[in-house]
Amino acid sequence: MNNILVVNINWLGDAVFSIPVFKALKKTYPQARITCLCVPRVKEVLQYCPYVDKIIIYDERGKHRFLWQKLKLIMYLRKEKFDAAFLLHRSMTRSLMVFLAGIPLRIGYGKFKSLLTNPIEMKSEDIHRCDYYLKVLEGYGIKVQDRVCELRLKQEDMQAMDSKLNKAGIALAENYVVLNAGGNWELKRWSIDSFALLAKRLNEETGLKIVFPGASKDKEYCQSIAQTAGINAVILAGETSLGESLALYKRAEVVISGDSGPLHMAHSVGADVIGIFGPTRPEITGPRGRGKLQILFKDVGCNKAPCYHLACANNICMQSVTVSDVLQAFKRIRS
Repeated sequence: MNNILVVNINWLGDAVFSIPVFKALKKTYPQARITCLCVPRVKEVLQYCPYVDKIIIYDERGKHRFLWQKLKLIMYLRKEKFDAAFLLHRSMTRSLMVFLAGIPLRIGYGKFKSLLTNPIEMKSEDIHRCDYYLKVLEGYGIKVQDRVCELRLKQEDMQAMDSKLNKAGIALAENYVVLNAGGNWELKRWSIDSFALLAKRLNEETGLKIVFPGASKDKEYCQSIAQTAGINAVILAGETSLGESLALYKRAEVVISGDSGPLHMAHSVGADVIGIFGPTRPEITGPRGRGKLQILFKDVGCNKAPCYHLACANNICMQSVTVSDVLQAFKRIRS
């Protein structure tokens, strides 16, 4: 194979989990050009994957929403003359697109097996997401030797982040702790009070400064935590690019976060991380990077399987992890 298409999944954390797929393909077919078809929200993180040569955007809710736009994309894929497509996504639309694009080998998961030349069977999805995606390659006979998720930093991002930290009062040689309080689901967020008490105790007991990253929508939430803690935290929510965020995680003493894209990105650049899990299961979505790792998860009965009860009244699974639990994990990871 000289020209390979990988049809990727839709979420940031899952995009990080897909990186070993590209790594295994590049090792097996070192001469091949590897292209990823993905939605806009994961494009930027894949630009930091050293094994992706080209990215094609499928904007299913925007530019490619209508049929004629999908057909235009299919014609573009046809002109690319791919030798094979590996589908990590079970979407019927994506299976139909690679079928109509005339790609001779179509390997992967799909609701309509007739659209694939090599449909991959998966009896259970209760395995780590990284392994779930790698099963597509293994089902085709490709050997997988490295399951570590890896993102590569860019020098310009590191320099830009150093400059921003310096302006915020954190010197180049100074250590700090990153508290990622954001998340796509409210269900996976630790409470403001818990984060505030953690930030206060870390600041008082270690002398380390606290940095809050995140998107613009997280800024008010982070400000509330810092105000409740009564500390002078550095709040960078909405003020960093993805690459600068990666540099922020890499330089940190420890990154503490719920199960979210930033947790997985941090571990993938080699940062030491503490993951607070509640409704999701760490054996399915735990970090797979190179840094040190401490996972905090308590089985409270209703989270024996991943829970999607977004209207949960008490969020007991997250609240069962205490500030003391995190502080003990912090001591272990620094020892």
